[in-house]
Amino acid sequence: MHASFDVTTSAASGDLFARLCDVDPSGKSINIGDGLTRIATDGPTVVAMGSTAHRFRAGHRIRLLVAGGAYPRWMRNYGTGEPIATATRMVPAVTTVRHTSVLEISVV
Repeated sequence: MHASFDVTTSAASGDLFARLCDVDPSGKSINIGDGLTRIATDGPTVVAMGSTAHRFRAGHRIRLLVAGGAYPRWMRNYGTGEPIATATRMVPAVTTVRHTSVLEISVV
């Protein structure tokens, strides 16, 4: 499972996080799969969310959460392009996700 995004970022390096959720009729959300990728250039970006098997029951909704990071699940990105282990300063990143983005799910 993966999500394809058309993105731009204002920083030298940015993160893009995607999570697929199952939302029941009462609003309870259960995580199905997620993934994160580092953005170094503008344009097409794929977030691999791993393999999974899940049945969405009648009345449930599919939620796709998209965020600019997922700390502490993944190490934070300082936005400078420096190696994560030695980076000492952070810069803000504005990430734009265009409407041409898609979520691809295999259905059997």
